[in-house]
Amino acid sequence: MALKRHGLVRRRRAVGLTQEGLAEALHVERSTVARWESGKVEPQPWVRPRMAELLQVSAEELSELLAFSSHGEQFSTGGHAEYAMRYPSRVDLAATAELRDRMDVLRERYDRVPSASLLARAAEHASKVAFLAREAPAGRIQREMRILQADAATFMGQLAWDASQRRDHETARSYYAESVEVARRLGDASAEGHALLRTCHVALYGAGNYREGLDLALRAARTARYTSHVLAGLAMLHAAEAHAYLGEADDCERALQGAEKDLSRAHGADASHDLLSPTHFGRMAGSCYLSLGDYRRAEQLLAQTASELHDRRKSRAIVLGNLTLARLRDGNLDAALAAFGDAVGELHSTRGGGGMNIVFRAAREMRPWRREPAVQDAQDRLLALMEAT
Repeated sequence: MALKRHGLVRRRRAVGLTQEGLAEALHVERSTVARWESGKVEPQPWVRPRMAELLQVSAEELSELLAFSSHGEQFSTGGHAEYAMRYPSRVDLAATAELRDRMDVLRERYDRVPSASLLARAAEHASKVAFLAREAPAGRIQREMRILQADAATFMGQLAWDASQRRDHETARSYYAESVEVARRLGDASAEGHALLRTCHVALYGAGNYREGLDLALRAARTARYTSHVLAGLAMLHAAEAHAYLGEADDCERALQGAEKDLSRAHGADASHDLLSPTHFGRMAGSCYLSLGDYRRAEQLLAQTASELHDRRKSRAIVLGNLTLARLRDGNLDAALAAFGDAVGELHSTRGGGGMNIVFRAAREMRPWRREPAVQDAQDRLLALMEAT
């Protein structure tokens, strides 16, 4: 697990502040506070005096809170959330903060472990959040609980779909629909756009309904256009892939250009900044060129992306699977087998639904070489993965 500023998290909760509450008082976005606490960035010097005042610490104590500390992957042991479950009408900012911290722990584990291993805990957490959101007193606390409810529903849809190897479209869609409904009631365009984008994934990569996927991607981009350049850019990347699936090369290129423009405007204050990784564009563009039959260009982008992906193991398995396909279709069997072996290695620990689907597709495309010993070895590795799943 990545290092985090757990002292800062504990101090914020101790004074009864949520990430959103601290962000509001400091005139920054909640995602900025989240990145401070995760250790990704440092608070700017101008914000530190006010930050120390809000946390009720001295400048020296704030410096100590900003130091890194390692931490296990268990939920926090604070009792605010448990107290709120016994007395739901008394849910407060400290309980809300504790529940969000627990959500963050689950998210951090998503890319490193099988989704099925997280489902029970995530479902229990989402149920608690939905219950407390209904019971919370009207005003700021209820709004923050509703925001957390929308986030939890989106994450549950993502988990359920991945755990089903991207087969259970109905359950995923129902969670995303819940998130859209809650977000619309709140007027939270970023949360709504994120849920729409996840629904687009189901249409594109599960149901194979490319027109529906394109429509959902464009709706997500329009919804988030004025609140999140990150979400708008990611949505346009998926619109580009939908165009590629449909064989619409010119439209795909235009969508890629639009995505690049949006993502170039992304900044640290974007509420959805944590959804973006430096490898997103290369991963999606490589997949687009693979679908359009430009295998050399796809291979170049996918190979570079695979070399840069480290902690996002489910995403890396997908990239390696697509890299295998690009090399196979370009007639480079040896290089394809190398990428295939790396993809299967990633999947042994994560069982990611997207990666699993792509490596099975790659295995089918290896059939013309099925008598080759190296191909038989690759098929044996895939069989071992299936038996372990």
